[in-house]
Amino acid sequence: MAAAAAAETATIQNNILEWVKRDNRRLLHVVYRVADLEKTIKFYTECLGMKLLRKRDIPEEKYTNAFLGYGPENSHFVVELTYNYGVEEYDIGEGFGHFGIAVEDVQKVVDLVKAKGGKVAREPGPVKGGKSVIAFVEDPTGYKFELIQREPTPEPLCQVMLRVGDLDRSIAFYETAFGMKLLRKIDNPDYKYTLAMIGYGEEEKKTTVLELTYNYGVTEYTKGNAYAQVAVGTDDVFKTAAAVKAAGGKVTREPGPLPGINTKITACLDPDGWKSVFVDNVDFLNELE
Repeated sequence: MAAAAAAETATIQNNILEWVKRDNRRLLHVVYRVADLEKTIKFYTECLGMKLLRKRDIPEEKYTNAFLGYGPENSHFVVELTYNYGVEEYDIGEGFGHFGIAVEDVQKVVDLVKAKGGKVAREPGPVKGGKSVIAFVEDPTGYKFELIQREPTPEPLCQVMLRVGDLDRSIAFYETAFGMKLLRKIDNPDYKYTLAMIGYGEEEKKTTVLELTYNYGVTEYTKGNAYAQVAVGTDDVFKTAAAVKAAGGKVTREPGPLPGINTKITACLDPDGWKSVFVDNVDFLNELE
């Protein structure tokens, strides 16, 4: 009896993990908290070339959201900024790395940031151990943006970099529970790090990826209270939660509708404690109308 029950459970788990591979998923947006919403919007639109897509104020919960990006939310990855009334400072922590933006001319963007009084954390030049031209700038809260010189791409907001304590463990989790694909893995022993580009597209330079970075010997990072999560679209949040559990992940919010807007979501943590929220695809599109 016990053996039969265990076999049945294993079959159910295998079926749900196979479903993940067929699910209609994409990265929707990344959510993080900022200290000065209007100043941040101004920096993103005037210096980084984003467009303000929508803004919503929730006075009963004492916060305001702003969505910005390089194209409409129904087809592009965007940022969701959260301003909590009265909070003027955040700790970004050690674990969050940066956001990546593909631009045609890194130097031109850096010059614009300087002209607008913004902070340049790294001048344009080749990436360590490589040839790609990059630079780093900081927004008003202190989030770093890596500017990556590339040909025009359909998804300019192209990376979210997070540091992890066990890269192979993280890759296995995102492949199994999230249905992502490992697009590239790079080991750089000279600088003692390994990174993996993982996402839902077929070509790294035409999609948004999570850049998971492992620094040799570092297994834990502080997360602060600024960066929140990425959101992923799914056809079924209930099956998604079951798949996360089947893959050994932790579901922090059981699937169901959000109060007030009825959009169905579920939330989970990866092995390093990075949070992701899965959003019902149909509900998400309805929310945009």
